[in-house]
This record gives sequence, C-alpha cells and structure tokens, in this order.
Amino acid sequence: MFVSVTRLRLRSIRYLPQFSWMALRSNLQARRAPGNLKSRYLNHSPLVFWTLSGWESEGAMRNFMTSGAHRRAMPKLLNWCDEASIGHWHEDSSELPDWKEAHRRMVAEGRTSKVHHPSADHQAKRIPGPKLRGKERN
Repeated sequence: MFVSVTRLRLRSIRYLPQFSWMALRSNLQARRAPGNLKSRYLNHSPLVFWTLSGWESEGAMRNFMTSGAHRRAMPKLLNWCDEASIGHWHEDSSELPDWKEAHRRMVAEGRTSKVHHPSADHQAKRIPGPKLRGKERN
C-alpha cells in the first residue's frame, strides 16, 4: 500500500471557513477516488489538520491529488498556511499506521511544502506531532 500523510497549519482563523469547505470536498473526493483504500483525518487544534491515506499505488494518489476539489484547493494553501508538510512511503501492511508512526515517518522521510508566510517551525523544518485524544491514539 502507498501511504500519504499531510499536515497543514492555517496561519489565521479567518481562513477556516473556506478551508473547511474545501477540505470537506477534498475528503469526499478522496474517499471516492479510484485506488483509495483508506483515509483518516485529524484536527488537533482549530488551525492544525492532518490527513492519512492508503492507496493502491502512487499513481492513484497523484491522480486524486491533481484533480477535482483537491487540485482547486492546493494553490490557496500557499497563502492560507504557515506550515505544510507531506510524507509518502510504501507499507507492507494493508492497515494505515497510527498517528504517532505517521508523524515519525513524516519527520524521517517527508518534506515541507512551499508556503508564502512560513512560521519559524516551518523554516526550521520542525514538524510538531499531533495531539491525540483517546481513540485517536490508535
């Protein structure tokens, strides 16, 4: 399974309504996308959002990423976010890793994405881990 993890931090709450609408549409698109095996989402603060998805192939993930609602959202994130990072890897298991492992892999193998207003953490390539509650720890 090809795994993709993303982390976005909005730089202002004023972007939250538009971001939420676009994230909802992108999430629906991902769940219906050919080759999507599993998808999970995590909001660990009002401005920080994680996605974790498993795909049949890297090509299936890229087809999703470069089409529909997701493609329309990506350019806006350059201005809306002050932190953005992404990681990809192949997983032998058919199960998605837990959030702790996804964060570990992102730090070890991922990269930051371009944003127009980077935070100090983004500039230093520091990727804070998700704050997990109860059932999210699994």
